[in-house]
Amino acid sequence: MKWSQAAILLLASSAVDALAFAPTNSKLVSFGQQLSSPSSIASSYPRRPLRTTKQLYATPDDNNEDDEKPFNPYADPNYPELEFVNYDDPAYNVDQGDEFFDAPVDTTEEEIEAMREDRRRRNDEYQFETYHAECLKSGEQFKGEWTVYRTSTFMEGVDEEEGAFPRFKKEEARSVVSSGKKIFLDAPAEGFPFRMDGERLVHEERLAEKHDFEEDDEWEIVLAAAEASNAGDDLVGKRYTPVEMSAFDFRGYAGAMCVGNCYTVTDAVALSGNQEDYDGPFSEMRSEIGIQYKRMRYRVKWDYRVKGHQSDEVFPALHLHSMIVCRETRERWPRYSGGMNTDDSISERLFGAPGAQGGLFDPPPVGGEEQGKQYMKLDLEGGATVLFPHKIDQDPEAHGGNGWVQTIDWCPGRLRYQADKKIKAGKELRVLKTLELTEIQAADSNKWRPNDSGTDMRQ
Repeated sequence: MKWSQAAILLLASSAVDALAFAPTNSKLVSFGQQLSSPSSIASSYPRRPLRTTKQLYATPDDNNEDDEKPFNPYADPNYPELEFVNYDDPAYNVDQGDEFFDAPVDTTEEEIEAMREDRRRRNDEYQFETYHAECLKSGEQFKGEWTVYRTSTFMEGVDEEEGAFPRFKKEEARSVVSSGKKIFLDAPAEGFPFRMDGERLVHEERLAEKHDFEEDDEWEIVLAAAEASNAGDDLVGKRYTPVEMSAFDFRGYAGAMCVGNCYTVTDAVALSGNQEDYDGPFSEMRSEIGIQYKRMRYRVKWDYRVKGHQSDEVFPALHLHSMIVCRETRERWPRYSGGMNTDDSISERLFGAPGAQGGLFDPPPVGGEEQGKQYMKLDLEGGATVLFPHKIDQDPEAHGGNGWVQTIDWCPGRLRYQADKKIKAGKELRVLKTLELTEIQAADSNKWRPNDSGTDMRQ
């Protein structure tokens, strides 16, 4: 009996709570003696309140909390705090974030356009300053010989078939002095919004005078040659740029740009007579491309005009009136009669054998067969070849709206250059599309000559 009481005292003092949670069909065994029931033990001792905490052991239950947890596709301990997005759900929509923008759409577009305009103005400034410093050499003079080629299209008494290639009449060379300088406008009281708004470039091209020569003998030779020739002076000084060239004129609308040692400028007169109008159709259009190499400059000017009897048409075609080839050097004449001033190397590079070696290095695309028939290619003295249209259609529907191209290929020495000026069509004929410059070692030009039959450069 002592062993039984000891067992009962032990159970009562340490595990009463556990007994209360024991299943009703369990039996308590104390060293071989069976107790009648748990209630007989509890009646011999004072009752203590039973704890109502959670179970200390697992029991089979259909409502187990593990079964209530959602499926965890990430095996992440923080799930379901993570957001699960089912992209396969057809009801899912991509969030475009419209609800996060409170500012009006018009305001945003205005800000973006303001940033774009700022970038355009910076590019205008760069082009303006580069053209003045590199192409005009900050106002220095270029002295050279101009050779004029007049076309038979505008010669009196010459009848040509429609679509036929014009014939050229080469006139005696003229000695011409060219320069360009920067001028400054008077600022208003509030000042200019941008510095470049108060600056302009003015070009001057004139026939040579006596003070332009170092020796009187040189002037007398030039004067005698001019008097003996029947060349007219009406083309010298003809405008190929605006009267006062602004930074905005390098944006493309005015057809001006410089790339490397190459540049191009354009001037046009609308049928309405407004020479400042960028939109066509035009009654006149003049285009120029120039390439510089050390002290030399080689440039070609094309003068296009509408035939008199076609001026009443809605979209009259422009025909080549004349072409001028300018061979110049900076601050001196390209060749002299003899003596100490003769520079045979420069003379050879400007007045040597005609034509670029092997023809155009990379012929540009000229459109379809019909449009291609309106182009001409000429070899010029000084190792140059030019490609240009002798007729430019101004009808926007002509040739599928394809634009036009003018090309100079010149090799002045160790390097060979090809400049392609590509313009748009229709009323945007004056607008420059691209100015592309190819530079290659002259000795390697045949080795690396493209064979793509004329394609545009990738932009």
